Amino acid sequence: MTFQAFTTELLSWATWWNTEHHPESLHGATPLQAWQTDPTPLREIPAADLWSFTLEDDARTRTLTSHGLRFRNRSYLADWMTGQAGRKVTVRFMPHHTHEIEVCDPHGHHLGTAHLADQATDEQLTALRHARNTRARRLRADAKAAERLRHERFAPATTPTPALRLNTITATEATRELSRYEEADLTALALPDLIPPAPPSADWATPDSLKARARPPTPNLASAPEHHDQETTP
Repeated sequence: MTFQAFTTELLSWATWWNTEHHPESLHGATPLQAWQTDPTPLREIPAADLWSFTLEDDARTRTLTSHGLRFRNRSYLADWMTGQAGRKVTVRFMPHHTHEIEVCDPHGHHLGTAHLADQATDEQLTALRHARNTRARRLRADAKAAERLRHERFAPATTPTPALRLNTITATEATRELSRYEEADLTALALPDLIPPAPPSADWATPDSLKARARPPTPNLASAPEHHDQETTP
């Protein structure tokens, strides 16, 4: 079922429940009729005041810059921020809705909405979901396999004797499985940036920042000039 079809079905059910359904606890009335006949007074809250009740506040004061506002290591931008660099603000946000945030001044007055900058494209999001699903399936399969290997079975006993394991394996099998675990641990500890890259060619247009990260060239001992000891005559 698509999301649009699910929404249509859910709204149709909600309409039936409120206007056509007759629960026994309401003595023949529909939920809508029971609501309309309830004498409890209602107090309407203005929408400008109601929006803040659905948002969280991390109790931090931030500063607007020429690049917008940083929140949770992300940049948020809005047209109303133009000319506001240096202003102190606070952030109100709705959990799990990271595409936009609400910005207020330190006294709680709403300044405006800011949207996430440099959002990923739909193609990138689709590829990322596929990659995450593939990794999740692989991790679940590995976890199930590890759980099966972790279980131990013992022979039945009718007298107090030491436990006898039934799922024994050969020494070769144990060594092979242990080597896989050791290789995985070494891979996790690998530091690919530990050895700097070789220096670029002299005719390359390389920025100075990258030149500084390269290791110094190794001297060519074969082409080094030979030094001979000179004898001095009295």
